Amino acid sequence: MSDALLAVSGLIAGYGAIEVLRGIDLEVAAGEIVAVLGSNGAGKSTLNRTISGVLRATHGSIRFADSAIERERPATIVARGLIHVPEGRCVFPNLTIMENLDLGSYRRGRVRRESNRERVFAIFPRLAERRSQRAGTLSGGEQQMLAIGRALMAEPKLLILDEPSLGLSPLLVEELFALIRRINGEGIALLLVEQNVVQCLEVARRAYILEKGVFVLHGNSADIRDDPNLKRAYLGL
Repeated sequence: MSDALLAVSGLIAGYGAIEVLRGIDLEVAAGEIVAVLGSNGAGKSTLNRTISGVLRATHGSIRFADSAIERERPATIVARGLIHVPEGRCVFPNLTIMENLDLGSYRRGRVRRESNRERVFAIFPRLAERRSQRAGTLSGGEQQMLAIGRALMAEPKLLILDEPSLGLSPLLVEELFALIRRINGEGIALLLVEQNVVQCLEVARRAYILEKGVFVLHGNSADIRDDPNLKRAYLGL
């Protein structure tokens, strides 16, 4: 894909002697939603951590916005506009909603902090209503809103969402995927890393299926949805 915003090639990464990712190739175009689907232990979070610089790749290349980032520090990657919302939300529980949001603009978007905050509040009215409330007192769904809102404060070019629907009620899952469409409608590319197959294939243009550290299937979401290999790769059938 010649217009790739993110291009990963031959990526190998792991922890010590344990190799988790074994030659990953992945591309995300500007303004595109791409899903990475796989079961627990497939290597999804390792992929996210490596792309965002938290984990150093042992081999391969990662290019973002035409720059090599595989050796850059996480803060530098954030400053370039690649923002990762990790699994588990990771909000600061003793800080207020306002304080959590403002921390999102620490490395990027500081000049437009106030306008970006109002933009986040327009997307998440519940956060606006509780802006002085401590994050640790929010529900799981509200904390996920806050984590995504904090990421939006950094004016992302690419937003990586790691298991955003994990632990949410079915109603909140529906709200979440509607939100993903809205964010993408503003021109932000998303790498959606999930176990939720059905909703992901509905919102994503393309999808990759990860199994034991390698992509066993990839292509247009519409084509993958009815592919019998999906059941084998994702469910092990």
